[in-house]
Amino acid sequence: MRKFALTAAVVLGVAAPALADPVEGVWKTQPGDEGNYAHVQISSCGSKICGTIARTFDASGKEVASSNVGKRMIWDMEPRGDGYYAGGKIWAPDRDKTYRSKMQLNGNSLKVSGCVLGGVICRGQTWARVQ
Repeated sequence: MRKFALTAAVVLGVAAPALADPVEGVWKTQPGDEGNYAHVQISSCGSKICGTIARTFDASGKEVASSNVGKRMIWDMEPRGDGYYAGGKIWAPDRDKTYRSKMQLNGNSLKVSGCVLGGVICRGQTWARVQ
């Protein structure tokens, strides 16, 4: 029984990283309207993808305290295959607006875009993988 438990633990330990979605990790946003940017931790939330603001920086790159740290920025994003994600929402702290969102992963680059008012007003950024 001990041998079985050890084998199961090793197999699960090796398989767990393989189950991670390729978009998971820390991403650097582009600067917002005021020049500030953030690091967003993207992870799985059940079968969907979500992201939380992990750190914030001013325009010079100095880390700054912000009430936005720990806030959910991306939620309900659904993996659709081939690095494409859709069906979720994204919150833009610089404008305090929530957009219907989609994302496209290409290596260490993540194109994030969103629209409000039935697609009349849209914004987008390309984020860089930090880790």
